[in-house]
Amino acid sequence: MKRSDFIKSSLLAAGAGLSGHTFASTNTKNSMDKGKTFNLNYAPHQGMFKHHAGENFLDEIRYMHDLGFRGIEDNGYLGRPLDEQKKIGDLLGQLGMTMGVFVVDGGQNWMTSLATGKQEFVDKFVETCQKSVEAAKRCNAKWLTVVPGFYERKLPWGNQFSNILAALRKGAEIFEPHGLVMVLETLSDTPELFLQQTHETYAMCKAVNSPSCKILYDIYHMQRTEGDLIANMNRCWDEIAYIQIGDNPGRKEPTTGEINYKNVFKHIYNKGYKGVMGMEHGNSKAGKEGEDRLVAAYREVDSFL
Repeated sequence: MKRSDFIKSSLLAAGAGLSGHTFASTNTKNSMDKGKTFNLNYAPHQGMFKHHAGENFLDEIRYMHDLGFRGIEDNGYLGRPLDEQKKIGDLLGQLGMTMGVFVVDGGQNWMTSLATGKQEFVDKFVETCQKSVEAAKRCNAKWLTVVPGFYERKLPWGNQFSNILAALRKGAEIFEPHGLVMVLETLSDTPELFLQQTHETYAMCKAVNSPSCKILYDIYHMQRTEGDLIANMNRCWDEIAYIQIGDNPGRKEPTTGEINYKNVFKHIYNKGYKGVMGMEHGNSKAGKEGEDRLVAAYREVDSFL
């Protein structure tokens, strides 16, 4: 039985006095917490609160702020019209909110990998990095997601590593003067991806050797590929610049899967992390009910102090 169903049935039972008190207290606490900033800077994305705020992203950002969130993510920001980019940036500045990652997306899919060493892919990557600098200025962004791509099975692993390294060094040269950081995302979507575990991305960042090339540690993906979340974060902590969230299985909000997010968030907080925590997941329930549940889940796992 689901926890919510258990609580409801307990309230209807004859001897449910204590359960009724707990449920009421929880609702009262959530009501009191509404609008209070969280201990960590969790960042929702467009569509997470569309049933409360509507389809307009600017209205949704305002609603996120009212709920207590102080950051957003917008993976597709680079593809938005320039006037829309500027409006988002201006609103974030007015509200005192932080822009999380957007993707350095040159229109290439993962098959067009930097591992190949092909000049056309390197040139497109460099061009997109340059374009991303201007976009970042419009919203005061600092972190930009980069995915090197698939293995090139026709080449030895060392050659592939070197090809990616050379391209990323070019990207770092572009971003460093502007204080921007490309964060390499290690993914679990397919075993064909070149970067799949944290230690691999750690080695790549060490090789690039730039403050503009760091790790995007996606907790959902890393739970799937390697687990041992806290130990692996500790081993690579000096290269982690950005963190994303999603429970497993299902890639929904915390409390819907197997990850003990309260403990993980407490650890991250105690490590002194001050960056953005991107909410790169879906809502476990549809409609306003699902949006309310998402906020309640974050209030629950954020209560580690």
